[in-house]
Amino acid sequence: MLWNTVIVVLTVIAMEVFAIVAHKYVMHGFGWGWHRSHHEPRTGWFEKNDLYAVVFAGVAIALIHAGTQGRHPLEWIGAGMTAYGALYFIAHDGLVHQRWPFRYVPRQGYLKRLYQAHRMHHAVAGKEGAVSFGFLYAPPIAALKRQLHALHGGAPRARVQSDEHPAS
Repeated sequence: MLWNTVIVVLTVIAMEVFAIVAHKYVMHGFGWGWHRSHHEPRTGWFEKNDLYAVVFAGVAIALIHAGTQGRHPLEWIGAGMTAYGALYFIAHDGLVHQRWPFRYVPRQGYLKRLYQAHRMHHAVAGKEGAVSFGFLYAPPIAALKRQLHALHGGAPRARVQSDEHPAS
């Protein structure tokens, strides 16, 4: 049981590393066709970007199935992917983008930093020049501000969004 727990935890950590790379180089690269919807105002419950979650859920389901058919420890890797997906849904879709039926804006600590870092990611219009590609990891805000300033020379083509109206 301990080994399975370790696999789940390591998978969650690996998923964040994978997500940072995929977000920066796939979603803001050749996969922008799906991800663009996430950087535009949402008009309904879903956006095209949600297809990424469907794909990753499919992979997790396939791993869990393979593991339960004797290909251990794939079920625990799939469980870690599922746990990461749940954390993503809570932190990213719920907290940052307010896709819950209620609103909560953190005022301190890690959740505030996560919220601010992702808002800074959305401060730039388009796929180029964004910062902070993690979903659960948030670099220090001062470092992100310096990075945005360096990328955009103090006069970014950014649309900075207020805390009152979170990015959709």
